[in-house]
Amino acid sequence: MAFQITEHKHSKFYKRDMSLFGAFPGSDTLRLEIKVPRSFGTYYAEMQIYADSLDFPDDVLRYIPLEWSGIDEGRDVYSADIRLEALTDGNPAKGLFYYRYKVSGAEKEVFIGGEKPTVLEDCSEAGDRQLLLFDEGYQTSGFFKEGIIYHIFVDRFYKSGKCRVRGDAFINPDWDNGVPQYAPCPGAPLKNNMFFGGDLWGVIEKLDYIASLGTKTIYLSPVFEAASNHKYDTGDYLAVDSMFGGDEALAALFKEADKYGIKVILDGVFNHTGSDSVYFNREGNYKGKGAYNSPQSPYYDWYSFSNYPDEYECWWGVDILPRVKSDSKSYMDFIFGKVIPKWMKLGAGGWRLDVADELSDIFLMNLRKTVKKINPDAPVIGEVWEDATNKISYEKRRPYLRGKELDSVMNYPLRDAVIDYIRNGNSEKLEAVTSGLYRRCPKQSSDCMMNFLGTHDTQRILTVLGGREEGEMTNEELSTLKMSVFQRKDALRCLKLAYALTAAIPGVPCVFYGDEAGLEGYRDPFCRRPFPWNNIENDLLDYYRTIGEIRKKEPLLNGGVFKNILCREELFVFERTPFGKGRQKLLVIINRSERVLPLDFGQEFDELISGENGLTEIELEPMTAAYIKLPDDYEITAENFR
Repeated sequence: MAFQITEHKHSKFYKRDMSLFGAFPGSDTLRLEIKVPRSFGTYYAEMQIYADSLDFPDDVLRYIPLEWSGIDEGRDVYSADIRLEALTDGNPAKGLFYYRYKVSGAEKEVFIGGEKPTVLEDCSEAGDRQLLLFDEGYQTSGFFKEGIIYHIFVDRFYKSGKCRVRGDAFINPDWDNGVPQYAPCPGAPLKNNMFFGGDLWGVIEKLDYIASLGTKTIYLSPVFEAASNHKYDTGDYLAVDSMFGGDEALAALFKEADKYGIKVILDGVFNHTGSDSVYFNREGNYKGKGAYNSPQSPYYDWYSFSNYPDEYECWWGVDILPRVKSDSKSYMDFIFGKVIPKWMKLGAGGWRLDVADELSDIFLMNLRKTVKKINPDAPVIGEVWEDATNKISYEKRRPYLRGKELDSVMNYPLRDAVIDYIRNGNSEKLEAVTSGLYRRCPKQSSDCMMNFLGTHDTQRILTVLGGREEGEMTNEELSTLKMSVFQRKDALRCLKLAYALTAAIPGVPCVFYGDEAGLEGYRDPFCRRPFPWNNIENDLLDYYRTIGEIRKKEPLLNGGVFKNILCREELFVFERTPFGKGRQKLLVIINRSERVLPLDFGQEFDELISGENGLTEIELEPMTAAYIKLPDDYEITAENFR
């Protein structure tokens, strides 16, 4: 459109302008305004809204007229007060809506919507606008928003030497240069019984190091008894694996981490168990009858057999991972009656849920109730790879962020957008993901998003930013492939920029162990190499520590409002402002270009990354970031950076 129409929202619930947001309590009343240039000659405007058609295919399209309410700086203002409860017809399941505006002018009529925070776009190109309603009592974890999350794959972090090796496992003694066990090709069977010897006692020994990164939360890969080194094939939910130190080591970690002000959250793998488990017992390594051994087993109802006992539903067809029916009453009674209470009462600070989109809604709701009853401030974070506000799983819309299931999710869309921007300069994708995602998401959920650049399921971020493409290379070729000196130098520079960006976006920065030390690695299992204690990239580590300390201390980063200022190929600028009362704002500048960027704000400011205070101007070096602290009333627009 040659002219610009904007949308503005005021919330009765929040008692403030909420124009940058698109998710509200279902009990709220919104005053919606659109502002149209007078030259358009508007004589009629209306909102057209309908419930999500996947859950409510018969819902009617509602037409809500907007009344002319004045003129603001040469623009006609049309508005309406909308009581959100009226949209749901008393049905709380109606939480997702889509809408557009029809504006009739002197010479034409337009339908406008899209997902930009305030600017409305032509629906034929941008689509309709999303409105998410959530439970008025929806609260998410407070402690989880603070500091950073440090993600530890236990076997590869640090070995104390205190734990005995299981009889069916073996240790690779080459911690510094050893290659993880790998299959001939991705997906081929692999025992995963080669360990490097990392354990929970080792994590305790390195708490000083972990805390130095600004860590407030440790996220552990699975620790329960299991045959593999990765432990996603649970053998016994009620026992910590002996090679990790058993229950005693986990209890000690909870206690010692608490002295540093650090909580420990566990990886809940509740969608499947191992075939080698007390519950399934295909391999016969446990006493008693598992589901595979007898239809009279107390666990038989947990699994789905098509031809007993050898044909059963598995996770992605992997026969050592029989899938559990998460809506089975006996399974839920076990998890919520025994498993969750045992570990939380021992000291677990919360849960990350593996493959959350394969768990039933009834399971997620009851898990959240159980967790919050024990500790209302414990986070429940789901592994969801797409936008969780409108996620479809098994042909069903998932209500993850409506107040009954999850605190938040892992932020894969942001990871993809940051990588594409840092590597390729894709500013359109970054702007769409940041502006759109945080507009659609409840603020309390976006504040708890797990923002990461790498996990145990992805290539190492350093390799992504500087290494060769995997292409058709075999596992054998990838097992020893490393970057050249020049590739690594460039990747390190890119990683600093990527981390500074990620750490300042709404949510909580999550560091996968070793990323801060310069660890390389291609796809699983090569992204799971042991921590390089004898070969740390100290300059990178210092940078991570600086950003982590800022993230832990700066309240604008764990609860402030996010607003994009400009996003283009060589420069990304956004601000974080107080949601409540406050006198300062944080301006984040990502200089992706190869030129020096001079900045003069005409008044004193502090630059947090360099630690310089009382500046009036700086020259931002190529491929670097700045966190600028300014008075809250200082107006920043894209024009400041022309």
